[in-house]
Amino acid sequence: MFDECDLPGRMSDYRGVSETQDNPGPSSDTPSPGNATSGAVGGPVRPVLAAGAAKRANASVIGMLIALGISIAAFLPVVLMNPAPSTDGFQPNINVTEVASNAADVAGFTPVTPVVDRSFRNNYARWESGTSDGVPTWEVGFITPAESFIGLVQTKNSNPTWLAQVTQNAPVTGTREAGGQEWELRDRGKGDKSMILNYRGTTVVLTGPAALDEFTILAAAVVRSLDAAPAVTVSPTAAPAP
Repeated sequence: MFDECDLPGRMSDYRGVSETQDNPGPSSDTPSPGNATSGAVGGPVRPVLAAGAAKRANASVIGMLIALGISIAAFLPVVLMNPAPSTDGFQPNINVTEVASNAADVAGFTPVTPVVDRSFRNNYARWESGTSDGVPTWEVGFITPAESFIGLVQTKNSNPTWLAQVTQNAPVTGTREAGGQEWELRDRGKGDKSMILNYRGTTVVLTGPAALDEFTILAAAVVRSLDAAPAVTVSPTAAPAP
């Protein structure tokens, strides 16, 4: 037996329990306010750079740009003061006569300064003291009209060993007339060739890959220069080798 007065209360408690059990709680699939910024599942995540890190990164870039600007400013005057040559690498204004005049004081002879057509260009003129082989020489380089090359070497101390070295051991193949003189011709058939003249106390050697016609033009100018200079008196022991 139970008291009917208690029935409504018990039924009320039962309904309360039932309602609580039947009402589902929040689903785990529902985004919480704390996850609202995470975006869709599997979407790209964009890193956020802190203000301090961004400032340091910008400072590094600005520093690199400033350093680059300073380097360019320091290097630019050097470039402007040393412009690129405009003559295919050859010195355009060599005063051969002036260099020869300075060399004459130590040479013991008047260095030749052949005057040829302007299409022959000089790319060097120098006095070599001969410290390596004991034969001091006057040397001039010529770029020919055909853009080839002939090198001139003059000395009063020629000897067979030195002459073989200068002509690259090329064999004697004959003679060639130039400027009214017979020049010895040495030629290996390819590469450089040489024309040699022992005249008025010195030996002049012309060597290079140029054509013989260009050799002849330069050789004639050499003879004219030798004729215009005083002859060199050479002792028998220092006489140039034939």
